[in-house]
Amino acid sequence: MPRRSAATAGPPPAGAARHPDEGDTRERILDVALDLFIEQGYDKTSLRQIAEPLGFTQAAIYYHFAAKQDILVALHLRLHELGRPAFEQLGKEAGPSGWAAVLCGLVDTMLAHHKLFVLHQRNQTALQALHIKGHDGDHEDMEQQFRRILADPAIPARDRVRLSCALGALLSSLMSLSDLGDLGPETYGDLLREAITDLLEPPARR
Repeated sequence: MPRRSAATAGPPPAGAARHPDEGDTRERILDVALDLFIEQGYDKTSLRQIAEPLGFTQAAIYYHFAAKQDILVALHLRLHELGRPAFEQLGKEAGPSGWAAVLCGLVDTMLAHHKLFVLHQRNQTALQALHIKGHDGDHEDMEQQFRRILADPAIPARDRVRLSCALGALLSSLMSLSDLGDLGPETYGDLLREAITDLLEPPARR
């Protein structure tokens, strides 16, 4: 039986095998949507506008995403997946030096995907209105990992507080990536890593 065309078909049945190219097509849709959601906003972007640069019909988008909000959810989860390895690694490190290395490495990862932070900054209302299916549990797992570190009496209180401050500074700074003024991403990254290191390892303790 010939494979149905993605340009005319609806979403595949649950459990159906996917063609090897379908994952690439899905990522291309997300890349185009990311740019459009940043440029003109989620609410003002239509599925037709996402489909046109790809040479698709709107029906082809439905083959991969049941609704426009599912595209926004998928982009949100891209950011979530970027941070997961760092949170897992934080729990394996013994103190400030290891934490600083993990968070400084996360700066490089996040700057390489800075568009995702710009997306969140410019579409906060749309994101807050979404129920991120399957995400809440994972998010809670990462928070619990971080809380375990902060609650560990074997770690000096000073170090735990510094870790909390460093992570807060990192996340809030990354959410300002669309407004760097005269700073380029490389300079911004260098200064951010310097600030994180200073918070976790003050000069007197290095």
